[in-house]
Amino acid sequence: MKSLDPQSRWTLWLMSAFVAFGPLSTDMYLPALPSLVAYFDTTLPAVQWTLSAYLIGFAVFHLLCGPMADRFGRKPILLGGIALFTIACVGCALSETVESLVFWRFIQGISACVGPTLGRAMARDIYGPTQAAKALGYMAAIMAIAPVIAPLLGGWMLTFTGWQAIFWSLAGYGLVALITVWLVLPETLPKPTQFKLSVILANYRFLLGHRHFVISTLGIATMYSGAFAFISGSSFVLIDFMGVPPEHFGWWFMLIVAGYMGGSLFTARLAHRLDPVQTMIGGAVLAASSAGIMAVLGAIGWHHPLAVVLPMVFYTAAVGSTMPQAMSVALAPFADMAATASALLGFLQMGTAALAGAFVGSHLDGTAIPMALTMMSGGLVAAGGFWLLRSASDNKRFVE
Repeated sequence: MKSLDPQSRWTLWLMSAFVAFGPLSTDMYLPALPSLVAYFDTTLPAVQWTLSAYLIGFAVFHLLCGPMADRFGRKPILLGGIALFTIACVGCALSETVESLVFWRFIQGISACVGPTLGRAMARDIYGPTQAAKALGYMAAIMAIAPVIAPLLGGWMLTFTGWQAIFWSLAGYGLVALITVWLVLPETLPKPTQFKLSVILANYRFLLGHRHFVISTLGIATMYSGAFAFISGSSFVLIDFMGVPPEHFGWWFMLIVAGYMGGSLFTARLAHRLDPVQTMIGGAVLAASSAGIMAVLGAIGWHHPLAVVLPMVFYTAAVGSTMPQAMSVALAPFADMAATASALLGFLQMGTAALAGAFVGSHLDGTAIPMALTMMSGGLVAAGGFWLLRSASDNKRFVE
C-alpha cells in the first residue's frame, strides 16, 4: 500500500491518532479510580500510583525515544512503541493486584510516549519552524476528541462490564494503530544523526543551555502539571465528594475538553497573526486566574460540580491556546534534532506532571482546593517564565 503524502490532512489525522495514546491511557480509566480502591482492597495513594507510574514511564523513556527516532527514523520507533503499548494494555487488563497494575501502567507509559514525542517531531519535520504551531494546534484540537469520548466510554464500561474492559479496548486501539502506521505512515526524518551516548548527552546539554527552549519548556511543564493535577484528583472530588455518578463523569469532563478544543482551534486558526509570546503570557495568566477562582469557590464552601468544571473550562482553554505556541517556540531552532528536542521537552513536561499528580494524591481532602492551588501555581510560574521572552528582539530568534 502506498504511503500517505506527508502534508495531507490524512497524515495530520494519523499523527493526531497516535498522539492520543496519552489522553486515552489516562482519561479513559479516570471514572474507575475510586472503585479500584475497593476492588483491590487497597488505599487511595496506592491507586494513585497507577497514574504516577504511568507518568514516570512516559517521562523517562522520552530521553531514549527521541535520539533513537533521530537516528533510525520516526516510523520504526513508532511501530515498536505501539506494539509494546498493545502488550501493556493486555497486561493491565489481566492484573489481579494493584502492584501488577502499577507495573503494567509503567510499561504502558514507556510505550505511549512515542506518540506525542514523534507527533511533535514529525510536525516540525513536515511544516518547518514557522507553520509548526498551526499544525500542532490542529493536532491538539483533533486529539481532544479522545478525552471527550474516553471518560464517557470508561464510565459506561465501568457500569455495564468492568474496569478490565477499558484496557482491552485500548489494546484494540493499539492494534489498529499498529497496522495503520505500518501500512501507510510516511517516514519524515530529514537526516539521520549519530546514536552515541556522548552525542546524546551533548545534545541535551546544548538544549538545556538554550534560553528559549528552557523557558518555553518550563511554561509547558508547569501548565500541563496543573492540568494533570486536575486529572489526578478530579474523579475523587467529583465522584466521591460531590456525588457525580461514574457514568455521568464523562459528561462533565466533556465540557472541560471543549475548552481545550476551543483554545487549540484558536491557536490553529490565528497562530500566524499572533505574537507567540504575548499569546503565551495571556494564556498563562488566564490559567492562573481560573485556578484561583476554583480555589476561592472551594474555600467558601460551594461544593458543586460547576464550581470545579467551569473554572477548569477556562484553564484548559488557556492550555490549549498556549501549549502549541510554546512547543513551536521551543522546537523551532532544532531542525536537525527535532525528536531529541521534543523528547527532552516531553521528559520535563511529564516528569513535572508526575510530581504534581503525586502531590495532589497525597493531599486530597475531598475538596478541590489542593488541585486548584497546584494549578494556580503552575499558571503563575509559566506566566513569569513567558514574561522573560517578551522582547521583540527575542521573538526574531525563535526560528533561527
